[in-house]
Amino acid sequence: MTSSGRVRLVHGAFVLFAVVLVGRAAQVQLFQTSIWRSRAAKQQTAASPLPAPRGMILDEKGAMLVESRQLVRLNIAPREVFGTSKKKSTLNRPAVDSGPLRMTALARALAHASVSPEWVSRAIDTSRAWVTIPGRFLMSDVAAALAMHGVHSEAVLERVPPANDGLRRLVGRSDDTGEPLDGLEKALDATLRGEKGHTALLRDAKGTRFDSPTLNADDAKPGRTVVLTVNQTLQDIAEKALGDAVRQTGASGGDIVMLDPNDGEVRAMASRRSDPLSTSATALTEPYEPGSTLKPFVAARLLDLHRARVDEVMNTYNGKWELNGRKIEDDHPSPSFSLADVIRFSSNIGIVQFAMRFSPREQYELLRDAGFGTPSGLPYPAEESGRLPTPRIWDKQTPASLAMGYALNVTPLQLANAYAAIANGGELLQPAIVKEIRATDGTVIYRHKRSVVRRLMTEETAHTVRDLLRGVVEGGTGDSAKLATFDVAGKTGTAKRTEHGKYVAGKYTASFVALFPADVPQLVILIKLDNPSSSIYGGKAAAPVLKTVLQAAIAARDASLDRKNLAAAPKRAPATVPLPASVASADSIVRVTESGSVPYVYRLDMQKKRASTAIAARSVPDVHGFPVRRAVYTLHRAGFRVSLATADASGAAAATTPAAGTLAPSGSIVHLARAP
Repeated sequence: MTSSGRVRLVHGAFVLFAVVLVGRAAQVQLFQTSIWRSRAAKQQTAASPLPAPRGMILDEKGAMLVESRQLVRLNIAPREVFGTSKKKSTLNRPAVDSGPLRMTALARALAHASVSPEWVSRAIDTSRAWVTIPGRFLMSDVAAALAMHGVHSEAVLERVPPANDGLRRLVGRSDDTGEPLDGLEKALDATLRGEKGHTALLRDAKGTRFDSPTLNADDAKPGRTVVLTVNQTLQDIAEKALGDAVRQTGASGGDIVMLDPNDGEVRAMASRRSDPLSTSATALTEPYEPGSTLKPFVAARLLDLHRARVDEVMNTYNGKWELNGRKIEDDHPSPSFSLADVIRFSSNIGIVQFAMRFSPREQYELLRDAGFGTPSGLPYPAEESGRLPTPRIWDKQTPASLAMGYALNVTPLQLANAYAAIANGGELLQPAIVKEIRATDGTVIYRHKRSVVRRLMTEETAHTVRDLLRGVVEGGTGDSAKLATFDVAGKTGTAKRTEHGKYVAGKYTASFVALFPADVPQLVILIKLDNPSSSIYGGKAAAPVLKTVLQAAIAARDASLDRKNLAAAPKRAPATVPLPASVASADSIVRVTESGSVPYVYRLDMQKKRASTAIAARSVPDVHGFPVRRAVYTLHRAGFRVSLATADASGAAAATTPAAGTLAPSGSIVHLARAP
């Protein structure tokens, strides 16, 4: 080949190479632009995820119950820390200019953040390329460490649970990643969960990250705010009262439910169990046999059907009776009781005979209509429906058992909600735990509205039954719940407990359900104690707890009570008259109370009354310097009635009459003076 031919070949090769190069450049720039831009972005930028704060949970007054708190995780590259160039701290700390000094400073910073010595040693071990410190930290605690090169942070969120046990059971828990585990957190996860975001940083050839104003980051969007119907003041009162009651009675646990009977909103729900593994709201998840607290519903349906009158007398066989081979006994034996007395003294014999006027279908429908055997509908994942057997599986003992509150299981919330129908004039309501849901800008996108499930009894019957329940407190089995200033209506219950399907000797559930105040109730309060050892009876173990709760609620400022209507509520004292000579003894009186147009009679044994109301002396507490409201609450808790020397309830307490430390009978009046 001639020299000119070789030159042309070389030139041709260069031309071909240029064509290929230009073609490839055109391909990259015109057809693969997005691909290469994406690769470049991955090399030059770094995205760090931003967790989304879960929505806040507030009480009905707007007080914070649950919120998310931003924390950080620490990731440390020991070799970067040791080998970095001199760097000035952003916290005005001395500059460190050598590896050992930087390691010493890092160790001090981690120790200040309460990192264990084992992990501090790992963090300064240059044989390790990367160390992730366990746990999560507040930014303020690890600021000194984060100012050092080689210390990397990762934003995380921590769900701060409620302060008290009952609310923690109701609200539920979240794991370390923020995922809900149970309770309202799980049921309302779609509402509370926010949208995650990310940060955008530039990265140089050495991998160092830094902010750039030209990069866009997506901010995390918090979840929606949920406002519960719970009143934090009433919840705290219920928690304290239940804890005290469990300790004082030796019970293995218990529940308190407070419900507004006029709109079905749950105001408080406290639960306590001796089992440390119990984390659920047992007022929703553990049904029990309600015992005598079921008797008022039997009376109400009989009155509605016009098959009984409150003054109708039933033979109660002096407290011992046999039915179908089963012995039924009363704790308050009497030859006869009216329907009013059957409720007042909780006669098993009387209520069973009255209930025999139902057909099996009618008795079943009564209990079904009260909401037993079906879930209440609250957004709680593990809520139990209870158990109500259908008539086709009843045996000959079942009707009597149901009349006495056995052979069925109800949750405390179901029973409280059924009593709300007695309180509000006969309407069974849909209970509610969520009052509002708010968007991130505060706009209300859901608000609870009163929802009637069905009419359980007529308004006249509800009024009559409230009068019967008032009699339980005024001189019946619930006498321990009586207040000096307001009328209370309620019903006691004492039921045997089962284990593995069998009743266990000596184990009982003591309960009391109250309407406060009796005439126009603002609260339904259920008290239940499991296996109390001091007394098995609801009137002795549970009823005094109700009195403690009400005294604290009345003294509290934000207890969700209508003070104006409460002050106007009448207190009706039954008239006291001698018994007719044909039935009276020297030791007896009767109280006559009108129920609509039908009077009914209560027979009281005076000697027993004197024995049951013996008053013990106690020391007047020292409340000097307390805020007046706290002083009143303290005196109420000590068992005294309080009279203020001035109508102004502000300021501080100065002195009491009798003086602090003086022994005075329980229930006596203590005059409280306000400091000038």
